[in-house]
Amino acid sequence: MGHEVAHATANHGGERLTQSLIVQTGLQVADVSLANSEYRELLMAGLGVGAQFGVLLPYSRLHESEADRIGLVYMAKAGYDPKEAIPLWERMAKEGGARGPDFMSTHPDPLKRAREHPILGC
Repeated sequence: MGHEVAHATANHGGERLTQSLIVQTGLQVADVSLANSEYRELLMAGLGVGAQFGVLLPYSRLHESEADRIGLVYMAKAGYDPKEAIPLWERMAKEGGARGPDFMSTHPDPLKRAREHPILGC
């Protein structure tokens, strides 16, 4: 619950909207600039893939990690043991099915979250 509240208090929705608008504007400018290029479709496809994997998904994972950190602080302040998040992430990894590569994901790998979360001192 603290994780989701953290998304709201950290304004991740607003940041996401701003990032999307910037990327969309950049792609529109590139599209207009490439209007007379015979490689326009190929270049636009490359720019779209680059924006997705180079900008949008990494920031999504960054927001998730930030929400984890803030949520664990909220958890501790509410009197719960933040280390209890570790078994949750382990269950998520076990029951979540196959994952693709991290660079294609909106969320950090659950086992990585369990292993490396800074608030837990790991």
